[in-house]
Amino acid sequence: MSSLPFSVNRLAAPLVHALVADAAMLRIGVEQHPAGCTVIDAGIDRPGSLEAGRRIAEICMGGAGSVRIAMDSPFAHWPTQVTVGAADPVLACLGSQYAGWSLSGEKFSALGSGPGRALAVKEPLFAELCYRDMADRTVLVLETDKRPPASVVEKVARDCGVPAERVTLILTPTRSPAGIVQIVARVLEVGLHKLHALHFPLDRVRDGVGCAPLPPPGRDFVQAMGRTNDAILFGGTVHLLVDGPDDDAADLAARLPSSASADYGRPFADLFAASGFDFFKIDPMLFSPARVIVTAFESGRSFTAGALAPALLDRSFGIGG
Repeated sequence: MSSLPFSVNRLAAPLVHALVADAAMLRIGVEQHPAGCTVIDAGIDRPGSLEAGRRIAEICMGGAGSVRIAMDSPFAHWPTQVTVGAADPVLACLGSQYAGWSLSGEKFSALGSGPGRALAVKEPLFAELCYRDMADRTVLVLETDKRPPASVVEKVARDCGVPAERVTLILTPTRSPAGIVQIVARVLEVGLHKLHALHFPLDRVRDGVGCAPLPPPGRDFVQAMGRTNDAILFGGTVHLLVDGPDDDAADLAARLPSSASADYGRPFADLFAASGFDFFKIDPMLFSPARVIVTAFESGRSFTAGALAPALLDRSFGIGG
């Protein structure tokens, strides 16, 4: 695999440094793990913040993406929106942000996302991206409410090829403010992952942006997980610019939205419970934005599909109760 012109780990490093420097303001904790790495608590014992989540999302994208929080959502009851863009959306989202590295040990399990994945290259996806990063320090974001055991820290350091002292792990519980933002900020990544699952060539993606409403925190993990998923499934919009003929762009648009899945139509927490809390019983094609616009770059024609679902969003987010 050949290196691309920029390093997601090197771009993310100053963002991590700034996160640590501003820890008190962001209401996050910084501590040294017994195994040597730096641990950033963004919602376990420290409250964290929406701004911490915004910054963490940009770190997760390897410093190659931008995340904005603003009161410009189209939803009457949920005005706050997360908007995401990237200089190189495929690399920022799939090569860094995607939660594709499974880490477990000693009653601990979490999916790792962020620049560390591009050093460890444990996933077949990196062969398709033709990318392997080189750096002397790294960072991973873990969606978890537990600190990882030493065995997981040692595995991350070993697989990334850096000393544990040069590893930073950012912990973001699902129902924390930081966790909510960094999950919803995956709206563009979710669209690109679905595009990849539909076998559309990644090298034909020129650019993309995405947005989704910010949900309220859930009362527990299942409700919080359901609301963050529904923010994208029922409220997310992604606009992609792609190379190739109009027919390919039109076909992609038709198959990309969440409504193209047979499992679409009820809040994710309800669907998850009905499946016996087994993710593998849920159609993987469900995980995609509610609405998509696909523009064929050469012709300039755009194709739209899907629709925002405010009633389903209200039901998921608990309006009035």
